[in-house]
Amino acid sequence: MHWIYLCLAILFEVAGTTSMKLSDGFTKVIPSVLLILFYICSLCFLTLTLKSLEVSIAYAIWSGMGIIIITLIGFMYFNESVSLLKIVAIALIIIGVVTLNMTGEKEANTSKSTLEEHTR
Repeated sequence: MHWIYLCLAILFEVAGTTSMKLSDGFTKVIPSVLLILFYICSLCFLTLTLKSLEVSIAYAIWSGMGIIIITLIGFMYFNESVSLLKIVAIALIIIGVVTLNMTGEKEANTSKSTLEEHTR
């Protein structure tokens, strides 16, 4: 269930950031209200995620995926520039998130093995 919560947190964070751009510096009421609502929802779901996942893993995925998705929205919807440097930076974010996940799984397996050894 924590993965569903994390996906919802990411989607609401992306919706909030998109609304932030659309709010035009809080000059447009509806996007401004949606921005606040979406960020509240995102933080609520992120908080629920933290009941089951380590904060370092959950936050890395939340922020990394948010950066990737909002960058794609910026390229496609807001016609922001695409450069090799931006693509490399996004690739590094993906590599970092994957590495953190592998590290977290390895540490969880190591902790589980250590616990089993101590209970024998």
